[in-house]
Amino acid sequence: MKNTSLLLSGCLIALCISCQNNNGKTEQQEHEDSISVHDEHTSQTSLDWAGTYQDTIPCADCPGILTTIKLYENGNYTYNAEYLEQNTTLQDSGQFMWHENGSVVHLKGKNVDTKYKVGENTLYQTDTEGKVIEGEMAEKYTLHKVF
Repeated sequence: MKNTSLLLSGCLIALCISCQNNNGKTEQQEHEDSISVHDEHTSQTSLDWAGTYQDTIPCADCPGILTTIKLYENGNYTYNAEYLEQNTTLQDSGQFMWHENGSVVHLKGKNVDTKYKVGENTLYQTDTEGKVIEGEMAEKYTLHKVF
């Protein structure tokens, strides 16, 4: 009987020690799992943003403005805005800048000072602070990648 009691006591002690070691591992694993990972994915680093974007945006005194923007991998851009039925075209080119968040490009040249949020095959026109235009007309200020 003593041998059985000793054997059961030994098993119980081993089980308790084993559970304590597993608890330590579980707490450590939970701590490691709770550490936040800073994700460096931005439009600048994750999307195939270089290319030509085009669409017709609203115009107060004409049928629309056919806008074409070309973004080049070297950081250059060309901008062309043709005011439909007005025989007026606004052109510019230069070096664009990425906003610190890596999702907004700033085209600032001689004739242009505008910002666009870069999405998947899309440029969304923003306000001066880099916030996407919202509301019923928002989709009308979006340029789509054509190639």
